[in-house]
Amino acid sequence: MSSRTPRAGTRRTAAILAGVVLAMTGAAFAAVPLYRAFCQATGYGGTIPKASRAAGRVIDRELVVAFDTNVHDMPWSFTPEQRRQTVKLGATSVAYFRVTNHADRPVTGRAAYNVDPELAGAHVRKLQCFCFDAQTLQPGQTVEFPVVYFIEPGFATDPNTRGYGDITLSYTFVEVKPPVAARTAAAPSRARNPVRGA
Repeated sequence: MSSRTPRAGTRRTAAILAGVVLAMTGAAFAAVPLYRAFCQATGYGGTIPKASRAAGRVIDRELVVAFDTNVHDMPWSFTPEQRRQTVKLGATSVAYFRVTNHADRPVTGRAAYNVDPELAGAHVRKLQCFCFDAQTLQPGQTVEFPVVYFIEPGFATDPNTRGYGDITLSYTFVEVKPPVAARTAAAPSRARNPVRGA
């Protein structure tokens, strides 16, 4: 016959349930950054994985890349300097975007980004992008941001993307309210080939 009292069993059950609740709460808080990291690492959901180096090989297959820009409820204008580019798979390319703050105060924004079609996201890599960090523009400031990217050669042989001849990279700036830290945008520099020698 067990010497354990009903009260001891109740306390043990309550402790287990409390542990489960704490674990679920922790998992809920961790889910968003983990999901974001997963998407950026794999391209899932149309997000673009960040690359640390160029593709290493270029193949003789061209793809048209279109650029779409938007702002959501903030006093900025945001436009691509080129609407479309024709690129070779594996080749490093640079696209420029112009952003102006029309407010009489500093405004911080962060760009959400995706790829259409979503399945192409697994093959798009960015070496440099304003969307990696929040950006702060001073009153009336205009900044030109480069995006340095390439499309992996595997795009041509992936059964999910093999038939596509064009993709769209889309960016939407949304305002970030203080106290979120942001990198102040530097004066625009127009190095026409920021990845020379890559």
